[in-house]
Amino acid sequence: MVNSPIDLPFQRRITAAVLKLQTRSPFFATLALFTHIHPTETIDRAATNGRDIFINPKFAQTLSTPALDGLLLHEVLHAALLHIPRRQTRDRLPWNIAADIVVNGMVAQQEGMEVPPGAIQDKSLEHLSVEEVYELIQKENRVYSCELVDLVGSGEAALGSEYSQSELETYWRDAMHQAIAIARSTRSQGSVPTGFEREIGNLTHPQLDWRSYLWRYLVRTPTDFSGFDRRFVGRKLYLETLEGESVRVYVAIDTSGSIGDQELRLFTSELSGILRSYPHLECELYYADAAVYGPYELQVDSVLPRAVGGGGTSFVPFFETVQHRHDSYQTELCVYLTDGYGTFPQDAPRLPVLWVVTPGGLDLKNFPFGEAVRLFSV
Repeated sequence: MVNSPIDLPFQRRITAAVLKLQTRSPFFATLALFTHIHPTETIDRAATNGRDIFINPKFAQTLSTPALDGLLLHEVLHAALLHIPRRQTRDRLPWNIAADIVVNGMVAQQEGMEVPPGAIQDKSLEHLSVEEVYELIQKENRVYSCELVDLVGSGEAALGSEYSQSELETYWRDAMHQAIAIARSTRSQGSVPTGFEREIGNLTHPQLDWRSYLWRYLVRTPTDFSGFDRRFVGRKLYLETLEGESVRVYVAIDTSGSIGDQELRLFTSELSGILRSYPHLECELYYADAAVYGPYELQVDSVLPRAVGGGGTSFVPFFETVQHRHDSYQTELCVYLTDGYGTFPQDAPRLPVLWVVTPGGLDLKNFPFGEAVRLFSV
């Protein structure tokens, strides 16, 4: 909604744009309702701080109605897809360019909308994730003329309130769930718009608190209480004691025929949480059906390799592979993301194992070894 009374013509045009969005795409319209739109002359064109949207009314006056509609959706998508917190330590300008390429590809697909004037488009890249586009821009030294730098991070401009990464992730996760539910209930309008599925996989917040889970498995002392050393819990230091440790996590993602796109999105969200849990974490990813594919060495900003699989399910190949790579001098853990329906090894592996199970997957008490925890539906 528009949050300021200072420019009534601007407000009317923005309100009209939101109403038109409701008739075109209930999904995007729901996301737009989670933003606060502010007219301001402190910026040249438009910007977002990850939750609020700022548009210069004088610039808006120069735009046709389709272009203003496109500009509004452009900024809504930047915010909803968490393009500000996802940047992390990447260079601001090429990241903004990469995000614009992806977002403008989505805007261009909407009937009756135009991408903002001066906006960057690259049809050869717009189907990729922002992280992938950024890597290609850097690797190939691609040069674009960027007139609209609109992702404003902490300390870069005084535009409304500043929000932490966790605040933005929680806020837009809830907005995304509502938007998906509304879109799916409106059959005539389809479900999630084309081009949006992949980006959703990059922003969904993990359900598990991976810092706590890793602590439980990797730090055991004689004074443990439910996995936590009582000397540190009272001072809230228990999650910090591994900061200097090297931790290796072997992650298997079930890619058998029983795993669909929704389950894969859940799995990649949890993998993202694992990668962000500790600064010195080493992660080996494997895709697995009846065979095992990998390892893929991952870091927090790695682009995930394309999933491989589609066959039957056996958990044996992953554990056999990991057994041969096991380093008895390093702290290690296996995490298997699966629906649980498959062939288990006859003998439990030497490493601790955490099974992360899909909604509707195998009953947790039927896992023969390790600990099992269930994800909930989204």
